[in-house]
Amino acid sequence: MSTETDSADAAYEPAFADGTGSATDTDSAPASPAPGAAGGPPTTPCTVVWSEGRPYVLEGGSGRPRWMGTDGHGRPQSLTGAQLERRGWSYRRGN
Repeated sequence: MSTETDSADAAYEPAFADGTGSATDTDSAPASPAPGAAGGPPTTPCTVVWSEGRPYVLEGGSGRPRWMGTDGHGRPQSLTGAQLERRGWSYRRGN
């Protein structure tokens, strides 16, 4: 049974306390960088990027940061930021 309250609830999108809009406004990933863009891959630990159809996660730990993913056979693969930049990367999975 449908009521006026049900239809009003379905159309309601709560705004953030600062009035910036709904959560769906911020869910999209940042635009992908242009190939060869200055600055290279992100540097925030636990960031996920895609390269050659595979996800890579930035591990910060002690020592040098590294991008961890898997190769075509499912084996662990570590890349530096420079290697990832040469291969090309994106915040979104390519089709």
